[in-house]
Amino acid sequence: MKCMVVNGDDLGLSPGVNRGIGEAHLRGPLTSASLMVNMPASEEGACLARDLPVLSVGLHANLTDASGRLLVDLETGAECGAVLQQQLDTFQRLMGRLPTHLDSHHNVHRYPQVLPYFLDLAARYGMPLREHSPVPYVSSFYGQWGGKTHPEQISVQSLVRLLATEITEGITEMSCHPGYCDAELRSSYRLEREVELRSLCDSVIQEFLSVRQIRLVNFVEAMDLLTGSAQQEGSACLTS
Repeated sequence: MKCMVVNGDDLGLSPGVNRGIGEAHLRGPLTSASLMVNMPASEEGACLARDLPVLSVGLHANLTDASGRLLVDLETGAECGAVLQQQLDTFQRLMGRLPTHLDSHHNVHRYPQVLPYFLDLAARYGMPLREHSPVPYVSSFYGQWGGKTHPEQISVQSLVRLLATEITEGITEMSCHPGYCDAELRSSYRLEREVELRSLCDSVIQEFLSVRQIRLVNFVEAMDLLTGSAQQEGSACLTS
């Protein structure tokens, strides 16, 4: 069976991003989102997410503040543990529960100096960490690199190709960044968010998922499926 978590990064970044993630969940395949807790629209994003009961919501750890100032020394990892714990505590205050998963803005958890702090937080709270869990991660639905926009990479046709070639047996996470541009959006990734939103919500995508029998799941369902598979394998070993 092929299962896919479609995760919207940057919930809380701006009202327009919040609205786009909500729309991609209600009209498209988005099943999950990652909340930034130290941005001006974080509380609004959390409020929106609380009204969407089947949307899993994780922590999108942000190692900068709203002005872009680094909160952590990326060369030494200093302060990373404290910042992550503070953001987890803020997430619990905003959402009333723990995150379903953990990832980071711009995937900064890939930095070797801060990765141990992310791994520790994920282990202590039982959260899957992006690229360090049994769920493979697909990041190629993204429309900007080298300082230039590439809308063809986030077109409907490109998304169909991605689904056909990169979603394999088991459970896969695909990240996306749907949203609407607004005055509050502090990001170089702007118009691309609206292109992503249109592609995700296109009826062609829903039809393709149905024909290819790709099941959409959120992170709670994904972890339940993985736990069930592990238990079945354990039972088979005991009886063999």
